[in-house]
Amino acid sequence: MATKIRLQRHGKKGYAFYHVVVADSRAPRDGRFIEKLGTYNPNTNPATIDIDFDRTLTWVGTGAEMSDTARAILSYKGVLFKNHLIKGVAKGALSEADVETKFEAWMNDKGAKITKKTEGHSDSIKKAESDRLAAERKTNTDRAAAIAAKNAPEVEEVVEEEAPAAEETPAAEATEEATTPVPTPEKDPVVEAAKEAKKEDEK
Repeated sequence: MATKIRLQRHGKKGYAFYHVVVADSRAPRDGRFIEKLGTYNPNTNPATIDIDFDRTLTWVGTGAEMSDTARAILSYKGVLFKNHLIKGVAKGALSEADVETKFEAWMNDKGAKITKKTEGHSDSIKKAESDRLAAERKTNTDRAAAIAAKNAPEVEEVVEEEAPAAEETPAAEATEEATTPVPTPEKDPVVEAAKEAKKEDEK
């Protein structure tokens, strides 16, 4: 009987999680299984993976096949790397102490990467929340200002009257008088007739 490590779907629509199981490769995906090895929840960041490391390593060592997703999960948890090191012991390339030392160093490095990713994700969430609150405060302020401007009483425009023209200066008046023509006095007809008669007598 060919055995396969694969995922078995559970949960509800839009929020699925999975059981990591060992099952007959001919069985339906969500049908009967031989052994449950752990769970996988992709709804968290990073994804939550909880498996029985020793039992999973035993099944991998006996040659159980793996689906692509199951292989990625076991690689992430270090099962495949530990199995690779154990094969090195079987070939005489490594000792048991070397296996434990290398695997512990790998786990420490992996843990540091996961911690860094988790902290970075937490910081990004905090920044996004801070930006959202700042944008919300600005929107509320603008809305309050618009309402205040709408409800404020209208101010009537005051039209300033034109100031009366300034009085002309004496110099300007003198100039105007100088340029105004002086009327010529009319001649008296009687006086003119007397002057003409006198001129005739003298001749």
